[in-house]
Amino acid sequence: MAEEKKLKKVMKSQVKAFKIKNRKGYAVICKNNLTEGGSLKLALDRMNKALKRNGYTLG
Repeated sequence: MAEEKKLKKVMKSQVKAFKIKNRKGYAVICKNNLTEGGSLKLALDRMNKALKRNGYTLG
C-alpha cells in the first residue's frame, strides 16, 4: 500500500476568488495555481484538486 501524503492546509487569506469580467464564471488563484469554473463552488473544487497535487488542501 502506498503511504498517504500529509496535506498542509492553506489559509483563506492566501486564496483569491473573483468573478471573471467578459466571461461566464469565476476564477481562483492560490499558490501559483489558476482555476476557473462556472460557479464559485466548482472553481474552488478544482483549486482543491490542483493544490492536492502539490501537497496542500483548502482548509
